[in-house]
Amino acid sequence: MNRSTIDLWVGAFVVAGLAGLLFLSLKVANLASFSSSDTYQIQAKFANIGGLKERGPVKSAGVVIGRVAGIRFDPESYEAIVTMNLEAKYQFPRDTTAKILTSGILGEQYVGLEAGGDGVMLKQGDRLRLTQSAVVLENLISQFLFNKAAEGKDEKK
Repeated sequence: MNRSTIDLWVGAFVVAGLAGLLFLSLKVANLASFSSSDTYQIQAKFANIGGLKERGPVKSAGVVIGRVAGIRFDPESYEAIVTMNLEAKYQFPRDTTAKILTSGILGEQYVGLEAGGDGVMLKQGDRLRLTQSAVVLENLISQFLFNKAAEGKDEKK
């Protein structure tokens, strides 16, 4: 093999390696959306969304069924409005509940949907009425410490 052929192969491997790194970094950052399936958009209001981010997963029964499309603040109700794009092949009843959950103890936060029993299905632009906000770890720790401090005061009396 001559020098130019070797240089050509090395260049091809470098380009393939860079393309692979780009692909993996986009997948890790949840920016690569290679799904071309149809979607419909729904909204839900939450009092606290914790660390939920745009492009975060929307799951039901552990299966990713969509992505968070947007998060905005409602100045009238002082709540966060989360807009979600769900794949059209997954239809949910109108009384579906939405919860903000965490993968593991300190993992990423996502929206979990739990199907209800209504016969009417959600459609484009609907809003979920039943929601449960994120559990904030700092609030749990402060409640635990406050309760322990209150128990200590009662024992001293």
